[in-house]
Amino acid sequence: MSYNFDPEIAPLLEFMPPVDVADPAAARAAFAGATAALIADLDTSGLDIADHAVPGLNGAPDVPVRVYRPSTASGPVPGLVYIHGGGFVLGSLDSEHGICANLSRALGIVVVSVDYRLSPETAYPGPQDDCYAALTWSAAKAGELGIDPQRLGIGGQSAGGCLAAACALRARDEGGPALCFQFLGIPVLDDRMDTPSMLQFTNTPCWDSGKAKLSWQYYLGDGLAAGDDNVPAYAAPARASDLAGLPPAYITTMEFDPLRDEGLQYGMRLLAAGVPCELHNYPGTFHGSSVFAHTAIHQRELADTLAVLRRGLGVDSAG
Repeated sequence: MSYNFDPEIAPLLEFMPPVDVADPAAARAAFAGATAALIADLDTSGLDIADHAVPGLNGAPDVPVRVYRPSTASGPVPGLVYIHGGGFVLGSLDSEHGICANLSRALGIVVVSVDYRLSPETAYPGPQDDCYAALTWSAAKAGELGIDPQRLGIGGQSAGGCLAAACALRARDEGGPALCFQFLGIPVLDDRMDTPSMLQFTNTPCWDSGKAKLSWQYYLGDGLAAGDDNVPAYAAPARASDLAGLPPAYITTMEFDPLRDEGLQYGMRLLAAGVPCELHNYPGTFHGSSVFAHTAIHQRELADTLAVLRRGLGVDSAG
């Protein structure tokens, strides 16, 4: 089918980097090469950046995290645990380096970027456990990291949005860190893959329903199958029967994204459960079109994200 893409984005489609997760090793190699070129000259001035090893849960390997803090920050500031996307297959600390540096500098917050284990080598619950370990570590080390524990949020993009939403559910259920906010950017949420947008968008750029199916297969591994009744909510947050008591949320979706409707539906369910939630669907866009960051629609998306995080994390509030 044809798509009414934003007129500024449409001419750029021929420059869209291909995404193929059928061969994870090859995809990672290509992604790492592109990432290295993008961050080679990244300006990190004004930031204190340090890598740490977080103890894994239940004897799992340590979880690498990278902590960003403005050099001029005095006293505790808001914190954001940030989880990268990549279909559960791609992504690293380096791939998020620019995003996290920008968020830390622009908002004056501490950002903890999480390098969770990737699928298919590590299936659920390993990646989710890694992210939850990083969240609980960030809360426990808030004093050392300069984070105000009352202003700690979690966020992620795409598969990272799935992992972030699951961490929020888990923190609520297990009496974990009291999160003030959750940012779910173009999130993966529902393994059942039966929404209208998922069924319709079979040939969209960057990400389509076929890649989504393969991604879930990798993430759920041999012990679970997408669509089966026994898939837990910590794997697919849309499965959660009760969303009450979760932190306020901001959810973004892209018009021509197979993930669009599961994000919108999750937001509506949060609202029905009494959870404050702002939903923003960007017209004429697709999953991954933010790579064209200079376009007006994605400049607006970035401005919206910064404004929402500023409010949700209480950036302008006293500690």
